[in-house]
Amino acid sequence: MTESKDMSGLLGAALKRRLADGALVLCATVRYSRTVEIVQIARVAGYDALYCDLEHSSLSLDTVSQIAQAAALAGVVPFARVPSHDHDWISRVLDGGCHGVIVPHVDDAATAQACVKACRYPPLGSRSLAGYGPLAGQSVGIEESYGLINGNTVLVTMLESPEAIANADAIAAVDGVDMLLIGTNDLCAELGIPGKLDHPKVLDAYRAAAEACARHGKALGVGGIKEGPVLDQVVAMGGRFIMGRVDGVLLQQAAASEVAALRKIVR
Repeated sequence: MTESKDMSGLLGAALKRRLADGALVLCATVRYSRTVEIVQIARVAGYDALYCDLEHSSLSLDTVSQIAQAAALAGVVPFARVPSHDHDWISRVLDGGCHGVIVPHVDDAATAQACVKACRYPPLGSRSLAGYGPLAGQSVGIEESYGLINGNTVLVTMLESPEAIANADAIAAVDGVDMLLIGTNDLCAELGIPGKLDHPKVLDAYRAAAEACARHGKALGVGGIKEGPVLDQVVAMGGRFIMGRVDGVLLQQAAASEVAALRKIVR
């Protein structure tokens, strides 16, 4: 039997290599979709990855698993944003087929280390081996599977507070963390400047995170900024992983555009 290590096997590892090479990675946001058809939409649109948002939706673990496995087979890297730092959320979305986990509100190195412990197999972490599964079902031994899955798993820590930005260097220094991703809207709220994505404090925060990522060889992610001069500046700083608009927002925008166009016919 031929070993299957392509397609759904090593997409996370390939994504990390792309980010290290400076390539742009676009990630679709899944919050309202409940079926695997969203994978086809993301793939045809040209997204490199998608993430199911368990923090801000009623998506179930089962739905996330189905979408994740379909995405992996389609060549779209599947992530999930978990609702907390708890190890059971982190390990279960990974066991279900996600190649990456996005953990919100990581304010310090200790929290980042706990996330590593939850999502990595020994020696980096203490994740429990689930046996056969979307990633563990390779024709390799247990010891080799540890390295295979650890290398394929992408751990993204979200910085969403002034404390997190102040600790960006310490968080980036944690072995096993792959990316620092700023949740810009939450950060703005914490800074007392809600909605002001172009505020100098926002650029200062990205600059601090970008410098930390550069020092420790980690990727820089962008959340909440979708367009405009600020995004241009963040990309120039090294931001390469960009979270796209929510699926429901995209549908609403497209529907509003169509309705406006059709209304003009009557006028």
